Amino acid sequence: MSIITLIIKREFIAKVRNKSFIVMTFLSPLLFVGIAAFVGYLSSMKADTKRIGIHDETGLFVKEFVSKNTKDGEYEYLDLSQIDIKFIKDSITNERYEGLLYIPKTANSKALENKIQFISNDSPSISFIESVQDEIASKLTKANYQTANLDTLAIQNAAANITINLSKSSGEQSLKGLNEIKIAIGGAFGYLIMMFIIIYGNMVMRSVIEEKTNRIIEIIISSVKPFQLMMGKIIGTSLAGILQFFIWAIVGLLLMVSASLFFGVTISPTAKIPPEMLHVAQQEFAATAQMYIKELWNLPIATILISFVVYFIGGYFLYSSFYAAIGAAVDNETDSQQFLLPIIMPLVLGVYIGIFTVIHDPNGTIATVFSMIPLTSPIVMLMRIPFGVPLWQISISVALLFGTFFGVVWFAAKIYRVGILMYGKKPTWKELYRWLHY
Repeated sequence: MSIITLIIKREFIAKVRNKSFIVMTFLSPLLFVGIAAFVGYLSSMKADTKRIGIHDETGLFVKEFVSKNTKDGEYEYLDLSQIDIKFIKDSITNERYEGLLYIPKTANSKALENKIQFISNDSPSISFIESVQDEIASKLTKANYQTANLDTLAIQNAAANITINLSKSSGEQSLKGLNEIKIAIGGAFGYLIMMFIIIYGNMVMRSVIEEKTNRIIEIIISSVKPFQLMMGKIIGTSLAGILQFFIWAIVGLLLMVSASLFFGVTISPTAKIPPEMLHVAQQEFAATAQMYIKELWNLPIATILISFVVYFIGGYFLYSSFYAAIGAAVDNETDSQQFLLPIIMPLVLGVYIGIFTVIHDPNGTIATVFSMIPLTSPIVMLMRIPFGVPLWQISISVALLFGTFFGVVWFAAKIYRVGILMYGKKPTWKELYRWLHY
C-alpha cells in the first residue's frame, strides 16, 4: 500500500470517528427538516390584519378600496370620511390604525394628482403604495374619459391584450419559464460544489493547523514527503465529506417520506369549483406538466451529471490545495482570514455571473469566458450546460481546470513544505512568494 493511500485512510478514519462529525452528520438533516417545517408553519399562519382608514372628501374613491389579501398581508379598509381628520391622526399615533389615506377635495382631478397623502407612523411598503396609486389613477382616468365625452367601453375594447406563443424552429411548441428552470438546475449543482468546497476546504485547513499547532506535523513529515501529506489530507477529507453528503441525502429522504406519511397535508381547493371546470383545469395542468417533463427530458442530462462529477472533483482539489497551503502558512484560524478572501471571492463571483449573466445570455462572451477560467468554471459552466454548450468548450474548460489544479498543487506544495515548520510568525504575501523559490 502506497504512502498516500495510508495517509488517505488515516485522514478518512480520523474524520468519520470525530464526535462532532458523527453528531452533525445525523443532526444536520433534522435541523434542515425542522427549519423547513417551521418556515412552512410560519408561512401558513394568518398575518395580522392591517387597518387602513380612508378620509375621502371627494366621495369618489372610498368604495374602490375593499378588504383584500396581498403579498404584504391582509388589509382592511375603513371609511372614516365623516370623522374629524385630527381625531384620526391621533388614533394613528396611538396605533389604532396602520395608516390613513387622505384624499382632499380639489377644484379638479388634475389638481388632485399631487394632493393625496398617506399618513402613518411607519413607512409603508412600496408595493402597497403602488397598488393604492393604481386604484386611484384608474378611477381618475375613467372620470377624465367621461369628462372628455369619450366612450370608456370602446376604449376598453380597443385595448390590445397580447400573448406571445413560443415555438422552436422545428415547429414544436416551446414553454415559458424554461430558461429559469435550466438556470435553477445548473445553479443547484454549482451551489452544491461551492458549499462543498467551502465546508470541506476549511476542514482541510483546520486539520493542517491543528497538527501544526500540536507539533505532530514534525513527526509525520519525518516519514512522508510534504506533497504526499497534503494530497492525502485533501483526498481523505473529500471522501469523508462525500460520505457525509450521502448520509444526509438518505436521512433527508427518509425524513421527507416519514413526514408525508405521518404529517402529510392534503391540499384541496378552498373555493368551490364546479366539477366540469375542475376537470378541465386538471386536464390543462396535466398537459402543461407533460410538456415541461418532455422539455426537461430533452436536456443533456448525461452531460450535466458527468460534468458535475468532473467539475466537482477538479474544483474541490483546486481550492483545497489553496486551503492546505494557507493552513500550513499560519498558526491559527484567525491569521488565515487575510488569505481566505481571495479564495472565496472567485466562488462568489461565479455565482453572480451565473445568476445575472448566464440566464440572459448563456452563450455570450462574458458567460463563455468565465466558464473557461478555472477559478469560476466549476460554477459558471454547470449553469451553462443545461442551455447547450459545445463539447469543445467543455473539453477546453476541463483541461484548463485540471491543468491549473496541477500547477496550483505544485505551488501549494512549495508553500506547504516550508510553512508546516514555521511557527510564531504571521506570514505576509511577500514571504509566501519567497517560499515558492525555496
